[in-house]
Amino acid sequence: MEPWRRLVADYRTGLGDAALPDAGPQRDARTHYALPPDALPQDALPPDDAHGAWLAATLPVLDLALGSVAALCSAAVRAGATGPLVERGPSPERVAASFGSDRLLRLDGRPVPGFAPLSGFFRTRDGWVRTHANYPHHRARLLHLLGLPDGTGRDDLAARLADVSATELEDDAAARGAIVVRVRSETEWRESAPGRAAHAGPLVRLGPRDDVARPPSAPAGGAAPLAGVRVLDLTRVIAGPVATRALASLGADVLRVDPPAPAEIRHQHLDVGQGKRTTLLDLRGAGDRERAQALLDGADVLVTGYRPGALDPFGLRPPPGAVVAHVSAWGDDGPWAPRRGFDSIVQAASGIALVESPDGVTPGALPAQALDHATGYLLAAGVVDALAARGADGRGRDVSAALARTAAWLLDAPADERDPGHPAPTTPGPGTVVSHGRRPRVTTARPALPGHDDHPAPAHPWGADHAAWATPPG
Repeated sequence: MEPWRRLVADYRTGLGDAALPDAGPQRDARTHYALPPDALPQDALPPDDAHGAWLAATLPVLDLALGSVAALCSAAVRAGATGPLVERGPSPERVAASFGSDRLLRLDGRPVPGFAPLSGFFRTRDGWVRTHANYPHHRARLLHLLGLPDGTGRDDLAARLADVSATELEDDAAARGAIVVRVRSETEWRESAPGRAAHAGPLVRLGPRDDVARPPSAPAGGAAPLAGVRVLDLTRVIAGPVATRALASLGADVLRVDPPAPAEIRHQHLDVGQGKRTTLLDLRGAGDRERAQALLDGADVLVTGYRPGALDPFGLRPPPGAVVAHVSAWGDDGPWAPRRGFDSIVQAASGIALVESPDGVTPGALPAQALDHATGYLLAAGVVDALAARGADGRGRDVSAALARTAAWLLDAPADERDPGHPAPTTPGPGTVVSHGRRPRVTTARPALPGHDDHPAPAHPWGADHAAWATPPG
């Protein structure tokens, strides 16, 4: 079985029959053939040899990308979707472009920087670490942790890190809210407590709760299977926004809510904010907290992307029957569950960075933020399956996915699926991008979902919309 097909099967098997009551086969009204609830029709999937050099790496990254998008398409089948979304299958080139969208993003024709100067790999006295300082507050915490002044550049940071212990720095950073991990081999990661936790459990966890929506509502099906579904988006960075963008492409009314500070990175929002509206609410204030609760009371889905427990102090209560989805770096279990993390950080800690090393010593990286994007599509698939299941029994459901669990799937690939002699990754062609607007003119990757040549709308300016739903109550 091709690796990407195995991912689709692993996703569906991991949900279990209890999570998804059997609603019988869905029927495609246009072609009049029955679609089994567990898979797309075989001729709607990419051919087994559709690989090329897009996302070329030692690990099967393109298979991870294709499989995660196909998992969402298969969930859409179970939600009654029809048309190209469930008939064509994902295009490998379009999927590769979407996963590497940050490298294709252009503002007025100019590329944007991928990582801040203080983010990246650095030698220490006992190994390598990877830092993440793209956000100003994480940069400030990193410099404070190391006793460095605000104007410190990369060379000065490298000189300071050369004198410290990677292990001690990792733990100190976690305690102080900075983002630093020690680069590990995959064997060391598997044998560690956080590594064992990351490898445990299914790719996506989906479980029913006892609260019930009255009356139960099923997805609309058809070309926009989530039409009328309201999604409250409390996510940031990449994985969560990719999930909610996919839900918007399926017809959902998605409203992203952010705190006024820290601000989202502008180009990052333009890259993954398409199809959604965006508003600002400060949950520390009673008035905005009440507004957020009112929005949540009218939502079908809540998606969060903060560390486990980070939103608990605000006391938001999902309504009965809501689907509550959560994406995190390290998962909800294990000693690293409360820790901060990003795609690049998970790659470094899990052993991926050394698997992708160009020389066996210097850490490397995947050709895209593939853990973020794949986890986002898998989470979106879980949400769609949870909504379909809710249509049968009205029960609310919890859905969760983690970058570290997605990384575990990638690292578990058999040896014959690895390609250490791979060519350099190929840049997808000009037909995989689309441009909108003026000042700036924003060029982004086209959607990965088949049958979608563009997103429903370009990303709105961050925080520019009213804190209200665009659609009437379902």
